[in-house]
Amino acid sequence: MSSPWPISMDDVRASRARIAPYMPISPLYTYPLLDEWIDRGIRLYVKHENFNPTNSFKVRNGLSFMGALDPAARGRGVVAATRGNHGLGLAYAGRIHGVHCTICVPLGNNPDKNAAMRALGAEVIEEGRDYDESVEVAKRIVQQKGATLAHSTNNKDILAGAATLSAEMLEQAPDLDAMVIAVGGGSQAVGALTVARALKPSLAVYAVQAEGASASHDSYHAGRMIAKERAETFADGLATRSAYELTLPALREGLAGFITVSDAEIAESLRVLLGTTHSLVEGAGAAGLAGAYSLRDQLAGQRIGIIISGGNIDGATLGKVLNKEI
Repeated sequence: MSSPWPISMDDVRASRARIAPYMPISPLYTYPLLDEWIDRGIRLYVKHENFNPTNSFKVRNGLSFMGALDPAARGRGVVAATRGNHGLGLAYAGRIHGVHCTICVPLGNNPDKNAAMRALGAEVIEEGRDYDESVEVAKRIVQQKGATLAHSTNNKDILAGAATLSAEMLEQAPDLDAMVIAVGGGSQAVGALTVARALKPSLAVYAVQAEGASASHDSYHAGRMIAKERAETFADGLATRSAYELTLPALREGLAGFITVSDAEIAESLRVLLGTTHSLVEGAGAAGLAGAYSLRDQLAGQRIGIIISGGNIDGATLGKVLNKEI
């Protein structure tokens, strides 16, 4: 029987070595007002991945992936599909390593993210109605150009990059009891599970997904891969229509629980984070807090790690959140 674990702690350590020259360790802070809001005697530890280069944890994945490419693959270039943060991380890493990046995004994608990817030197192709259709565009370009596909989830070097943030968290707060992690494809959650297995098996890892884009959640509970017709959430980093073969087995093996939250709950958590951390948060970056709030009775009295995974929210969406239109 094959192992459900796509990466090991050795992979995570190797990824950290590739990433370290290009970005510092991100801060982990506590906020008494945030603890008052969630109540139940919970103390929240907030990992600020929104302070990273490109304002997202995905820069880890990009640097890990690019740093592992051999010279021939770098010369052929890299192609990826994204709603923004994965592409930004790859474009940033491509600029550092001299690798041409072609990034495929769906029509109507976040214009700020598109502009930022182009500013980093990436070629941005806008095609497809959502992320999953943009993946098919990326695959077509790979076949045409012979470039390397950098899938946002189904790649070991990508997953190892995401795992580095959990390794940092346990060094910064070794007494954590649990983590609540938002899932789009599952790279953060599988990374946390990999680190917990190696360094702190008692650490409980919970996953949370947007209820309008719940393919991984539904697949986890059904015990099989489930694809959806649509992914409807303002949290574009979570807007995927399928689970992934490289992450679902580990999620099913290791998670302490997997829940969904509504867009309204994510938006409320985003407003709370703006008011308590005074830093910019995107929808996907607030979902972990929304999940922790939903689980607060179960997590009472514990030290809980959450991740502001990114801060790349466009002005129009932020305005809707602040005006309580979401």
